[in-house]
Amino acid sequence: MTAAPPPRGRPPRRRPPRRRRFGNLIADPAPLRHDRDFRLLWAGQAISIVGRMVTQVVLPYQVYVLTGELLALGLLSLVQLVPILIFALGGGAVADAVDRRRLLLVTQCGLAATSLALALLAFLPAPPVLAIYAVAFVSAGLGAVDQPARASSIPRLVPPERLMAANSMNSLVYNGASVIGPALGGVLLVFASIPICYLLDVVTFGAAIVAVWMIKPIPPAPGAVRPSLRSIGEGLRFARSSRSLLATFVVDINAMVFGSPRTLFPPLALEVFNVGPAGVGLMSAATGLGAFAASVFSGWTTHLRRPGRGVLIAVAVWSIGIAGFGLATFSFPLALLFLAVASGADVFSAVLRNSMLQVLTPDALRGRVSSIHILVVTGGPRIGDAEASAVAAIAGPQFSAVSGGVLSLVGVGLIALALPEFRRLDMAAEEARNRTEPTDGTMTAED
Repeated sequence: MTAAPPPRGRPPRRRPPRRRRFGNLIADPAPLRHDRDFRLLWAGQAISIVGRMVTQVVLPYQVYVLTGELLALGLLSLVQLVPILIFALGGGAVADAVDRRRLLLVTQCGLAATSLALALLAFLPAPPVLAIYAVAFVSAGLGAVDQPARASSIPRLVPPERLMAANSMNSLVYNGASVIGPALGGVLLVFASIPICYLLDVVTFGAAIVAVWMIKPIPPAPGAVRPSLRSIGEGLRFARSSRSLLATFVVDINAMVFGSPRTLFPPLALEVFNVGPAGVGLMSAATGLGAFAASVFSGWTTHLRRPGRGVLIAVAVWSIGIAGFGLATFSFPLALLFLAVASGADVFSAVLRNSMLQVLTPDALRGRVSSIHILVVTGGPRIGDAEASAVAAIAGPQFSAVSGGVLSLVGVGLIALALPEFRRLDMAAEEARNRTEPTDGTMTAED
């Protein structure tokens, strides 16, 4: 007896294999297998970013030990913020106009030189704090140019079908280093010395420089224009015209300005939790561990239809986690858990905000709008560090952490009320609209 022929029309929906369904949650390593230049760049970054994370832990610790002043940590954050404000917006325009491989070589060599300068200063019997601030200023400026150059290079190293996977792998390596680097920094502070920590950063930069040297040139695209204030202004005007896109920046600024706890790690570890310098590294490692776990299992975010709601919920969880961290002074492990939860929520927020930026921005403006994004995500925490240090100097580091989390939570509620279109944004509808509209980057009168 023969089987009946299948009915005409739409074929029955096949359920994907179990492994494929669960695989959607995990970062895809295909770019590492198939794309040589991306593999080299990724491997170099995987090594160098560990050293960079060590420096990020050691630098504020050194300043605090030398000065004993919380305001000195806030000043360090401001010193690092100023060059970001100056160079971040122009960094994307420069990256579009020159060979990005050559630009990365310049920025990586410059960053290695700043770490070497910090090591030489640390060898002095009494390192001058002003000189440390000066080196931190130069390093932040170089980083503000390096980041857009690196981000804009990835689409040139992998085919479009593996671009999302490449971004996921970059997120994994960054957050993995956020676990290893701070923990290693805490161990080195206990068993080695501050100069050794900086020298480790110099050595790891060597791997990044060699990797960039080995990849092929990345010349500017045909028709690329020279960077100018006019081109930068066009990107700023577009970002301001889209309320949902603007909300992605505002919600992150709110979370970072009020809730950023990094500058509180040294005083909390040394004076509240009494866990010594190793505790500084453990706090940073806890944030990295939470971020790494979230980045591994962030695949579900790509299927969320209303990402604005997801962002608001994630930032609310971040805020509660930071407030809980400040309240949990009776238990250091519990405080680390709150930090990990908050950091994981921040990663989910970042993934959703990045997706919204890519969908809401025309391709011709994406580089300049991405520069605004870099300015926000790097400048916001610097302002938050300064704010947290100022509040801690007046009312103590514990109050600074708790009040920052509460204010961040209040800010999320106000943003949800003031920008209802953000929480109602339908990603599927926006993607369908983009397929039917021109993407030359021009703004209509309705915009």
